[in-house]
Amino acid sequence: MAPSGRVVAAGGSLLRRNKKAALELTEEAARRVRELLQAKGETIEGVRISLRNRGCNGKSFVMNYVEKGKENKHDEIVLDKGVKLFVDPRALMQVVGTTMDFVDSELASEFVFYNPNAKNTCGCGESFNV
Repeated sequence: MAPSGRVVAAGGSLLRRNKKAALELTEEAARRVRELLQAKGETIEGVRISLRNRGCNGKSFVMNYVEKGKENKHDEIVLDKGVKLFVDPRALMQVVGTTMDFVDSELASEFVFYNPNAKNTCGCGESFNV
């Protein structure tokens, strides 16, 4: 038997499932992105997350500023902790479930992506494959 019909709430409106964001930010990552956006000024809408084929294990994350009025209509928009991220649709399936953090240590200050989809990473952590 094929499914048919639709589910309607008692009030008459369609039930909508709250979808989980493709990418989540830690408080530290959100703070650092806000700092970077404030330093760039009012012309920047947010940050775009995409993937590039590079590194010894295949893919690495790339972050770029998105200027107001130059958004890609196909990007997945993530609003988290006061930050607007644009996720490249070509990267979406490999990014889903990722947590973005910012780590500031004596050796480095960098964004770190905890990606549950990664099967392998290179020794330095720059690239991954799925």
